[in-house]
Amino acid sequence: MVINTNIEALVTSNNLQASSARLAKSLSRLSSGTKIVAPSDDAAGLAVSSRLKAQIGRLDAAMTNIVNAVSFTQTQDGFLKTVGNALSRMSELAMLAQDGTKSNDDRALYHAEFSQLKDFISVTQSKEFNSVSLFSTATLDVTIDSSGSTFGLTGIDMSAASYSAAYAGTLDISTSLGAVSAVSVVRAAIDRVSLDRATLGSLQARLNFTSEQLSVTKENLSAATSRITDVDVADESTEFARGQILVQSGTAMLAQANTLPQSALRLLGA
Repeated sequence: MVINTNIEALVTSNNLQASSARLAKSLSRLSSGTKIVAPSDDAAGLAVSSRLKAQIGRLDAAMTNIVNAVSFTQTQDGFLKTVGNALSRMSELAMLAQDGTKSNDDRALYHAEFSQLKDFISVTQSKEFNSVSLFSTATLDVTIDSSGSTFGLTGIDMSAASYSAAYAGTLDISTSLGAVSAVSVVRAAIDRVSLDRATLGSLQARLNFTSEQLSVTKENLSAATSRITDVDVADESTEFARGQILVQSGTAMLAQANTLPQSALRLLGA
């Protein structure tokens, strides 16, 4: 029996410190919702989860790019729809102007509306989306995954001959012969509008499927990250309760251990 060194108290103190450390870690995990509070908790898991989170961030950016691309093609299609309606009306006017019962004055009235529709189409081909030309030969690259892969949105060129002949040419339906010529030109433009709108529809379908694919990928990556980093509240609550009990019992036993040297006083006759 010794007085200067209380071995039992030292052992009990070490156990209490270990229990307190485990309790503090449980508190940190439960309060933060993550089981990797410090890099030392799971160094490899931290590295993997960091890469997965970065990949998820890139997926979010790619999904935003795809949404913007869909908006771009929808805007193109909206303008082409109005252009198609204008061309349909122009073809009607050209047919009406071929009527032998109409006078040249009547045809001049048809031509007035015909000219306004030509101007409308001419203005439409210069429209922009966020300062990007809606109708040009340029192919727009759209990011489709987290690695930066892209595919090109086909340009809709309203300066092509099949379009420009209808709005930039010298079509004149104020005469019967001019009206006959105008019909064939406008019909070719209508065919081109139909083809371009079908192209836009196929691009939108691909973009929509790509967006769905990215959503599924993000869901799976998020689940993988959760399994690595998110704390299991049920298990950790059990550890927390265990830690509380150990700290409380350790504190009580340390108090008892500190009183053990007092028994040496009995040997001294105190």
